[in-house]
Amino acid sequence: MNDDEGTFSHEIRIDAPADVVFSYFTDPEKMARWMGIDHKLDPVPGGVFMVDINGKFAAAGEYVEVEPPRRVVFTWGWQGDPDMPPGSTTVEANLTPDGDATILHFVHRGLPPSRQATHADGWLHYLGRLEIAGGGNDPGPDLKAGSDE
Repeated sequence: MNDDEGTFSHEIRIDAPADVVFSYFTDPEKMARWMGIDHKLDPVPGGVFMVDINGKFAAAGEYVEVEPPRRVVFTWGWQGDPDMPPGSTTVEANLTPDGDATILHFVHRGLPPSRQATHADGWLHYLGRLEIAGGGNDPGPDLKAGSDE
């Protein structure tokens, strides 16, 4: 849901400890389980963040904050997109232990009005896949990766 203009936020509970969930934002092999087909991740402040979603659309930016196992912040935008270029928006993942599980509070800020609905739809899809993968299960083939959204 959009909390305010240009912001998407969502909260989920993942059946895994925070250090495991954190790794799904920093380890290319783990990220591939829930989002994208190719990854270049250097999880240090100023390090590269690049996810090729489906061979047509690649998100790019850089890591801003990396605080294992509780917080990761990176910039986000689309290669070749003048309306939302690489690094033009900010994604935050805040992790809070909840017994043997983790609460993920996810926020994407700075979305242009024309991109809010598609990003909300996309993030709901991918966060659902993260909830499954992070909990140790297989989310199956990513049917959205083949779409032009």
